[in-house]
Amino acid sequence: MTAALALALPAGAEPFLEISVEGSVLRTLPLPEEQEICLRWAHSVTGGKVADCFENRAGQLVLTRSYLHDFAAGLGEIEGRGRLTSAPEGGYWIEDMDEPLPDNLLRLRIGATRVGHTLSSGDIDIPLSELAPGAQAILTLSAE
Repeated sequence: MTAALALALPAGAEPFLEISVEGSVLRTLPLPEEQEICLRWAHSVTGGKVADCFENRAGQLVLTRSYLHDFAAGLGEIEGRGRLTSAPEGGYWIEDMDEPLPDNLLRLRIGATRVGHTLSSGDIDIPLSELAPGAQAILTLSAE
């Protein structure tokens, strides 16, 4: 068992994703197992769409796939880290990344409104760049 998996949530806990901005809780979202939640934004150089998608897998926050509009600066496939597939809408997905996030959290500097950082799950969209542009945020998988 890896150290990341040892930090999984306790059995029977109701999992949720907590979005904290500079020490204060901004929002919480239920995040049952296998439900996808995606962080979407515009690439800082090209303005093209980018996304990282995560799931709660047995109490562990896992990066499952990434969407990239093209092979722009800093974007692309890394050998041994998922598999590249064409996206029907253009661009491509890197699927099957399956990378557990250490300590069940993601640190993020929320971009300006032009970057458009948005957290999406099902029919819920949280416009992070409108709510806290430029702020330091932490997204944490937790349980009550």
